[in-house]
Amino acid sequence: MKTLKAVLAYISSCKIWLIALACANVLFIFFAWFAYPEEFYSLIWLMIFVSVGTSFIPLFILVKRHHKLQTVFHHFLTEPDEANEYALCEAAPISMHPFIHELGDNLRSRQAEIDNSGVQLVDYESYIENWVHEIKKPLSLMTLVLDNRKEELSPLVYSRMLHVRDHIRQDVEQILYFSRLGATHKDYYWEPLSVLTVCKEAIADNQTLLEEAGFTIDFWGHDCNVFSDKKGLMFILGQLINNSVKYADKTASPTLLFQLRENIGEETIVLSITDNGPGIPSSDLPFVFEKGFTGDRGSYMSRSTGMGLYLVKKMATDLAIDLQITSELKCKTTVSLLFPKVKSSAL
Repeated sequence: MKTLKAVLAYISSCKIWLIALACANVLFIFFAWFAYPEEFYSLIWLMIFVSVGTSFIPLFILVKRHHKLQTVFHHFLTEPDEANEYALCEAAPISMHPFIHELGDNLRSRQAEIDNSGVQLVDYESYIENWVHEIKKPLSLMTLVLDNRKEELSPLVYSRMLHVRDHIRQDVEQILYFSRLGATHKDYYWEPLSVLTVCKEAIADNQTLLEEAGFTIDFWGHDCNVFSDKKGLMFILGQLINNSVKYADKTASPTLLFQLRENIGEETIVLSITDNGPGIPSSDLPFVFEKGFTGDRGSYMSRSTGMGLYLVKKMATDLAIDLQITSELKCKTTVSLLFPKVKSSAL
């Protein structure tokens, strides 16, 4: 089928010459009929034979040349160096040579720009990762001072310092995970995890933020085991908790509900995290996981950078976790993590 389409394409590209040949044949038929009426039919068969022969041989040569040209052209697009450009000029008509030279110059120029951008991107990622690791040193020192010099600080100053430290730590983790998004090899360690235990660890890591905002934490449902990467899951939970704290309703008593259940029909384990914040407009819900999306004015997302939930979605995709989000404006927001159920023998 592909060969037939290719032949039809070649015939279509030569239709002007075929029309000219048909016109010449019509003229030949007229002269044959006028000059040799007795041998008219014999001359027609001779004309058909000559026309087919003169058409088939050039078409065969054209198909071979086009096939060679196509192969050389693909090599040139893959590696537009001067050697492939010369080979393409050898296979292409002379009239196309100026265009090939111009195309080669442009492709090489664009490739150089891409290579330069790639080097800059690698340097930037390396700088960001080094910066993240360097900033952890003063954070660790800050934690050490807060732990050992607690009695020298007033309770208010101590709680505020913890609050600032945890905010910085959250932002640093966000930068680190963002810089690793494009990594070819990701160091995930898959293991059986108790969802309730991981949730409590994530709450403990963000305890100062939750206490500062006056959150009440509650759990519903029985504990379940899932197969996942603990660091990645902790990052997801930390970002969701951070969002709830960031957009907590200051006029009400903020609550955070962790609900666990098994979805028997879909073979999934569902962890739902619900807060009683200002909620998200229904028009924003389809876009909250998109990079840079901040939502409408006055909504749950209006103060967002648009990166937290984007990174959550990326990490969830890597961990084979399906994310769902529902919300009621000025009432609540629920983010559900759907883990694929793994057989107990595998756990």
